[in-house]
Amino acid sequence: MSGADDARWMAAALALAERGRGRTAPNPNVGCVIVKSGRVVGRGWTQPGGRPHAEAMALAQAGAESRGATCYTTLEPCAHRSERGPACTDLLIEAGVARVVVALGDPDPRTDGEGMARLRAAGIEVASGFGADQARRSMAGFLTRRALGRPHVTLKLALSLDGALAMADGRSRWITGDEARAHTHLERARHDAILVGRGTFEADTPRLDVRLPGLEDRSPHRLLLSSHQPKGMHDANSWCGSDLDLYSGWAWVGQRALSAVSVSDYLMVEGGAHTAASFLAADLVDRLLLYRAPILVGDGRTLPDIGLADLADAHRRWTLIDSRQLGSDRLEVYERARKD
Repeated sequence: MSGADDARWMAAALALAERGRGRTAPNPNVGCVIVKSGRVVGRGWTQPGGRPHAEAMALAQAGAESRGATCYTTLEPCAHRSERGPACTDLLIEAGVARVVVALGDPDPRTDGEGMARLRAAGIEVASGFGADQARRSMAGFLTRRALGRPHVTLKLALSLDGALAMADGRSRWITGDEARAHTHLERARHDAILVGRGTFEADTPRLDVRLPGLEDRSPHRLLLSSHQPKGMHDANSWCGSDLDLYSGWAWVGQRALSAVSVSDYLMVEGGAHTAASFLAADLVDRLLLYRAPILVGDGRTLPDIGLADLADAHRRWTLIDSRQLGSDRLEVYERARKD
């Protein structure tokens, strides 16, 4: 196949990978398509809870059509056997695929390079690197936890034109319009967990769920950053604490076990100002969602100190990766520019 064909089919695999985002931890959200004679004969994406893997799902759909086909997968096929299922490398070899195109190598030491090596040893052609940058962004949660031992953190900020996050008394409902709020719900559906501070909880009593038709079951775990149970919390058992060691003294967790949260790969922080500043000061934010509304607030709340010692230190920290209009509001998406 040509490079253009490889790019096209890898883009399709990357699109499938997004279906599993926020639901596959501790496994990565991988996408896979199997192509034969210019048509897709199998497709898959990592299922909730991490199994089956994308390649296993695609191979099961393709059946005998897998023989002689090309497999496009966003992550190197796993090379280790598990109680939860066979190694995808073995499944691809047994299925008789002729070629495997991989976007990104797997940093898991049980696979790291071994998956591609075993495929080549079995006489299967292997190509890698197609769509690598997109794959890193797609599996940012898995890769961040592997590299840094924590979830990938997205900070959402809704701002007025004059930089206010809320009214002077802390109320922030609603700065943005319907379209921007709908987009926020879509973002929530792509995260395992969502966190707010006690001030935001007491001022706005946010539900932090997903209310888009068809995605209601994608609501993330709700986390509260507080040293104690706040007033007005009647459903304490549906809230929990986080395993992020941001700073000491914020250990209120309700009564829920934290096992589901401890393996979260994607954490969304929605407020308020002090919580946002704490994450920024600790350099724990990997992605910024800035929703700018065409309003002026005046004497409103803005971000407090984020530990910036010199204005020069603020430059070259953030890279704009997306910008779009959402009704009357403007969305800008930034990624933290980190050195490898």
